[in-house]
Amino acid sequence: FVQRVACCMSAFHIREAQESDVGLILELIKDLAIYEKLEHEVVATEALLRQSLFNPLRKVAEVLLAYEGAVPVGYALFFHNFSTFLGVPGIYLEDLFIKPDYRKKGYGKALLQQIAFLAKERGCGRVEWSVLDWNTPSIEFYKSLGARPQDGWSVYRLTGDALTNLAQQKQK
Repeated sequence: FVQRVACCMSAFHIREAQESDVGLILELIKDLAIYEKLEHEVVATEALLRQSLFNPLRKVAEVLLAYEGAVPVGYALFFHNFSTFLGVPGIYLEDLFIKPDYRKKGYGKALLQQIAFLAKERGCGRVEWSVLDWNTPSIEFYKSLGARPQDGWSVYRLTGDALTNLAQQKQK
């Protein structure tokens, strides 16, 4: 699909990423990491992204690309999760990024609107994501859309050695 957004510049559009976009997706991920001051944590490669995003046997995430004319200006990467309380799937938004020079034009909102549309179309009960505590502009943007922080919840993560160690304990 290609969605043209009337609220913004007529040249703005959103489309689903294709396998040929893997290099662009990685570039945008690196741009996001720089903005978040986390570029040292990016270990993704084009090969890893291709395997995860476009493997016909197990596609684990989807990407929407945002363009102003022919210029890629941002992306959203998301995947399905499941709410046991609601009894239906949800969408987890892993990344939402608009390049700084293209912000304040409604492009981020348009990407979120498209994800909300997909969530409703797919029978999802919610869309959720994480935001860095210091990222006040994004927090205010999300609140303006009606999103609310989940007070009382903390994000936990197993990665690297901790993930390996826990997995190896199962083998004993």
